Amino acid sequence: MKKRSVVFFCVLLGIMFMALLVTGGCAKKQVQAPTAEVTETASEDAQAQAALQTAQKAAAESMTEGQAKPAAEAAARPVEAAGEAKAAAAEKAAEKADEKAAEKAEFRDINFDFDKATLRADARAILKEHAAWLKRNTAARLLIEGHCDERGTSEYNLALGERRAAAAMKYLVELGVAKDRIKTVSYGKERPLDPGHNEEAWAKNRRCHFVLSD
Repeated sequence: MKKRSVVFFCVLLGIMFMALLVTGGCAKKQVQAPTAEVTETASEDAQAQAALQTAQKAAAESMTEGQAKPAAEAAARPVEAAGEAKAAAAEKAAEKADEKAAEKAEFRDINFDFDKATLRADARAILKEHAAWLKRNTAARLLIEGHCDERGTSEYNLALGERRAAAAMKYLVELGVAKDRIKTVSYGKERPLDPGHNEEAWAKNRRCHFVLSD
């Protein structure tokens, strides 16, 4: 009887020991499992937070660029407008200068018959063009040079050249050009346009030449 009790007691101790081992192992596993889950969750949260911060930063940069671009464009518009206005003004000034130069080039000489200071019809037509230009350009001044051909004395041709210049001036004044804007000078036969010694050259040299000044 006593022997059976001892055996039974030993078996019971063994069962209890095995139960404690099993229970301890399960408990250890149960404690470790939540730790792994917490670690994985923390890692995912960190990744999510980093992604959120990256997205926010990108959005901020995009917004800054979106605001800076219109601002830069708005700041550039006055500069561009000023440059365009300056270019337009320069172009307009150049056009006016070209027009003025072209009109100056139209101040043609007028010619006279031999030993005459009377204005011919073709000379009057040219002087009308000159008068129209002078009335549009009121700041301009005009010098009228009287010239003659080589025939005759120097004194005679100086006087003839003066009469020719005076005739041209008188007609311009009659057409409405202020007299104080015009001066005359005679060079007689001293400054021929054509140095030839024939009728063709002489016809060119019997003239009034016009010099404009501001």
